[in-house]
Amino acid sequence: MGDRRDAPAYGRGDTGIFSGKRATMRNRSQLAVLYEDDDIVAVDKPAGLPVIAAEGSRAKSLYDVVTGYIRRRNPKGRAAVVHRLDRESSGALVFAKSGAAKAALMSHWDSLAKERLYEALVEGDMEADEGSLDSWLVEAGPTRMRVAEPSERGALRAVTNWRVIGRGNGFSLLELSLETGRKHQIRAQLADKGHPVAGDERYGSRRDPAGRLCLHAVLLVLVQPFTRELLRIRSPAPSEFMQALHPKELRRAPGTKAPRAKIAGEMPMGGKAPKAKATDGKAIVDAQKKKALNKPIARDAAPSGSSRPAGSGEKPRDHLLLGKKPPKKSPRPSTPR
Repeated sequence: MGDRRDAPAYGRGDTGIFSGKRATMRNRSQLAVLYEDDDIVAVDKPAGLPVIAAEGSRAKSLYDVVTGYIRRRNPKGRAAVVHRLDRESSGALVFAKSGAAKAALMSHWDSLAKERLYEALVEGDMEADEGSLDSWLVEAGPTRMRVAEPSERGALRAVTNWRVIGRGNGFSLLELSLETGRKHQIRAQLADKGHPVAGDERYGSRRDPAGRLCLHAVLLVLVQPFTRELLRIRSPAPSEFMQALHPKELRRAPGTKAPRAKIAGEMPMGGKAPKAKATDGKAIVDAQKKKALNKPIARDAAPSGSSRPAGSGEKPRDHLLLGKKPPKKSPRPSTPR
């Protein structure tokens, strides 16, 4: 959708839904803006680009890209980080555009962020269709978290609700909702249950169907801290997540459509099973011919110039229908005059 500067204003309590194209990794300076107003800007973070560079690193970060975008109109402006996504993940992310906006968001983030939804492709077939992960996490080094006992020093509670939205090829596609926002929360909890996120070698994944960590932030429902608008900021998950459920469909001929992945618990539209489609064209043609041959010809109206009365009920002449030669007529016996 692009820049939302010209979007219509929403009143208090109204809801705005915004989405945009995904930024490409080929040119990280091209920013996909999902939503923008005077205080905040929401962007579509690409996988592999850190939100902010590590201390002492000169590598480009999403913070640099967003700051450059803001300075096109305000040379003294800059972005402010208020929440983060892992470097390897992607999706909807919000930056503040001023110190006041940063302070308002960071001091009340838990109450302003009403909903955070993710999609993740995980290894294995989940044992149920939905559930909740409620555990305690501690740091297991600078780049990893692990599940721990509640009494362990530094342990923080993490709660993640999930449901299956697709299955296939030894994967499960999940929609996940966060109640807490711990570092590597989704990745550590799923790995602990034996279902690491695909492409997450750090947490024990052995399969990499998309060439990246298969974790994406699809929705952020946020209350604008000053106008009190309720914003629904969306970023569709990469198509590779769903395609991994049906890898054979990736080799289909160009121009053909792949069937939609089966959704857990889904019913056909209208609650009726779809009609079976005939696949033998020759059988259909033969059946139509047979039907035509057996169908009697209507005799309700006599042909033009015919001496036969209408509605006589004369039977069809089989040699006319089947293309056979008419039977020879026996000579009529002569009658004396």
